[in-house]
Amino acid sequence: KYNTNSKMAAEGYDPSRSRVSESTLSDFLRAPITGELTEVPGIGPAAAKKLAEGNDDDPEAITNTYQLIGKFLMLKGPDDGDVKVDSIEHVEKFWHWLKNRGITSYRSGIVRSIAEKVDHMMPGIYDKDMYGDDEDEDEE
Repeated sequence: KYNTNSKMAAEGYDPSRSRVSESTLSDFLRAPITGELTEVPGIGPAAAKKLAEGNDDDPEAITNTYQLIGKFLMLKGPDDGDVKVDSIEHVEKFWHWLKNRGITSYRSGIVRSIAEKVDHMMPGIYDKDMYGDDEDEDEE
């Protein structure tokens, strides 16, 4: 398992830093995608505006949830022969992409929400067990 305490970089994805509640995440995971960026836990109007604006490094406008999921999937590569982008590297790349787009709040929550949603559609793309989740499974 990936040790989130001692070996984690000071900056990057950490599901334990997600400020998205379990109930909000569960609601998002159960609901169909509408396309509204603000349906993604952690994305409010300000973040949606930043995603739509793009920037010099990445001018492509992200204006809906489908495009955001598409960007998440694009970051799963590129593969280099037998070397594949693993789950940890994949979510790190997405976290840093969000940071580059000017998303300053809820990055880990957004990453976790999109990663878990996509994992429901494509099992195995995100392995939350690699982060050694210590939370009590019985809590709601």
